[in-house]
Amino acid sequence: MFFGHLPDHLILFPTRAPIDAGAAARRTIPFENGELEIWTAQSRRARQQGRADVFILRFYGNADRADRWPAMEAEMWNDRAVEIWGMNYPGFGGSTGPARLARIGPAAVAAFDALRHEAADAPIVAYGASIGATAALHVATSRPAGIAGLILHNPPPLREMILRQFGWWNLWLLAGPVALQIPRDLDCTENARATRMPAIFLLAERDEIVAPRFHRLVVQAYAGEKRIIELRGAHHNDPIEGAALADLNDALGWVLAKASSPRAP
Repeated sequence: MFFGHLPDHLILFPTRAPIDAGAAARRTIPFENGELEIWTAQSRRARQQGRADVFILRFYGNADRADRWPAMEAEMWNDRAVEIWGMNYPGFGGSTGPARLARIGPAAVAAFDALRHEAADAPIVAYGASIGATAALHVATSRPAGIAGLILHNPPPLREMILRQFGWWNLWLLAGPVALQIPRDLDCTENARATRMPAIFLLAERDEIVAPRFHRLVVQAYAGEKRIIELRGAHHNDPIEGAALADLNDALGWVLAKASSPRAP
């Protein structure tokens, strides 16, 4: 009883205060006994041609919200016709609570299924930052045929972090039970071993939240082709800009080319 939902309280920081979403559009999809809040935005090119050529399914960090970013992020893709779908986790923003780690994986798959119906045959790239990378990897293992590729920004192997970073000071009496309660859905290293679509890794050199040595555990476990973009001097929440953004756009082109090429039987 003492440890019940303890990881949820230690790891998740849900907020519900209103956030200006700019030009992003709000929609909801059914989830369990409530709904998930999705914020969408199209790039200028997508609006001009009346459709998107590629969809980005976006999962944000634990202390962040989907309301804040899609309208700005839609224009970062080098004049591509892009549509962003950003999901608020259960208990965050307008998504029905409670906020639970065990609900993140199923919610992410529900968001993907709704987007797949909307996107028809257009490629979908799942893009997760921090804890959002755990959601993106879970979608990739759950719907491998539907994802063109992944973008993983500072991916956290949650169990390893809890045990290796926090276990020593409590002789693992607290860290052990907490680590065991992390849902298997969100096991980054195991999901990375099972995932084979092309992936882009964005790794902050000075990440103060997820130490770079933990990023590397996920990178090394990843079974598919991958490109690594080192974010020199960057901290955990620093934006992708400048040369790193140019590298990301180039790598997205690589992912889409891989997705459109015939696969070996």
